[in-house]
Amino acid sequence: MSSTGEQHPSALPPEEEQRAQVYALLARLLAQPPGADLLAALASMQGDASPFGQAVSRLAEAARATDARAVEEEFLVLFIGVGGGVLSPYASYYLTGFLHEKPLAELRDHMSRLGIARADDVKEPEDHVAALAEMMAGLITGAFGDPADLGEQRRFFDRHVASWAGRFFADLEAAPSASFYQAVGTLGRRFLEVEVQAFDMAA
Repeated sequence: MSSTGEQHPSALPPEEEQRAQVYALLARLLAQPPGADLLAALASMQGDASPFGQAVSRLAEAARATDARAVEEEFLVLFIGVGGGVLSPYASYYLTGFLHEKPLAELRDHMSRLGIARADDVKEPEDHVAALAEMMAGLITGAFGDPADLGEQRRFFDRHVASWAGRFFADLEAAPSASFYQAVGTLGRRFLEVEVQAFDMAA
């Protein structure tokens, strides 16, 4: 994703930086399979006793138990496949059963109002889960202009992420052909739970 306006990078509170980093990590893992360097970085992560912290630890364990080639093959089966992967990581599909439907049109309208444009080299529809995670990270950091306040973040989150992504991550957790990506599904589902709780507390 890219900005249609001037960017205004600014220092973020640590908790906001951490939120943006998790969104960026999910975006990276769901857009393309991680290489050896990223897997090594993931393998070194340490979680805590919280449900999200346990999901971090599980992802680290999954990274230690695999290699880049195996994860690439898993990614292709899950999301690409011959004639389509096991899962369809698009909001339109989860909300309507079809691609390129009303949720995508609503997202594009919201993106226009926020000054977000799809990068020229991106071919996937904007309602891909990785693109939405990238957009959430950008709203937090100010990649598309000034950092969005929590109200604007929540409006985007509720409309385009919370409405379906939890089901996607749960399906990813349960996918028989997944191993490493089951842990990614757990991380995503637990992180969305944290986000919902945080937004509710801030309301």
